[in-house]
Amino acid sequence: MKILDIFEQRQHTFSFEFFPPKDEISAVDFGVNAGKLMKLSPSFVSVTYGAGGSSRERTFALVDYLQNKTGLTVMAHYTCVGASKEKVMQDIEYLKSINIKNLMLLRGDPPKGAESFTPHPDGFKYASNLIEAVCSKFTNVFTIGAGCYPEKHPEAETPESDIARLKEKTDAGADFLITQLFFDNNIYFDFVEKLRNADIRCRVIPGIIPITSYSQVERFVKLSGTAIPDELAEKLNSSKDNPKRIRQTGIDFAIEQCKNLLKNGAPGIHFYTLNKSGATVEIYETLRGINTRY
Repeated sequence: MKILDIFEQRQHTFSFEFFPPKDEISAVDFGVNAGKLMKLSPSFVSVTYGAGGSSRERTFALVDYLQNKTGLTVMAHYTCVGASKEKVMQDIEYLKSINIKNLMLLRGDPPKGAESFTPHPDGFKYASNLIEAVCSKFTNVFTIGAGCYPEKHPEAETPESDIARLKEKTDAGADFLITQLFFDNNIYFDFVEKLRNADIRCRVIPGIIPITSYSQVERFVKLSGTAIPDELAEKLNSSKDNPKRIRQTGIDFAIEQCKNLLKNGAPGIHFYTLNKSGATVEIYETLRGINTRY
């Protein structure tokens, strides 16, 4: 099923993001955790694509399995890093052949060790170029998702220029947006208002991840530039030597964050699961228990 068709049927969607296991041991863990999440009947699931296309084969194998063996609605991530336009179109044609109907099209991060993004000599420079090319060749074949940063893309000069780039993505054919993680809901709602003022009318699904260990905090800030609210930071700092308390603090905060988002008009939640099930299951079941309309 296309995600756009799901949008027609549901006011809110709940979706999970996975990444392909890197080895046999990881595959066992993934199977256990993914199985628990699948029992929640998500609206759709997405599978990431490694930096520089490093997980290409594993991504394709996993989306094939999830789409065609489990009955889930699957969205395949795809980036244009290190790929020629011809190779991109071959890959998209393959995804079409295995019945994938939903794509998350991204420029992608530079390969490991590279300081900045360098497009393939015969490749795409921006996600908007990739989206436009795919939509042009595969008219009405896929629902197309794209990424966005409520706190500005790290490479954007200004918030205004960042929103201009997002407008290029939606004008090129992106059907909806999923945000990078954030912890301050005011930032999300202000961001959505700015998008509407820029005539970007598609769904903007908030991406959420619960903090489950103290080491995650610095990593999240470094990778995505997201701000940690003072109240949350204080609670985490006071519990940094107590892993169980850190985990519960992160889950409790995520539950309240999701409740507030849904209450105030967010069209659903996209959970960055990090291939772990426990925290996401606890959050989702709490939300479902509070109000069935979610």
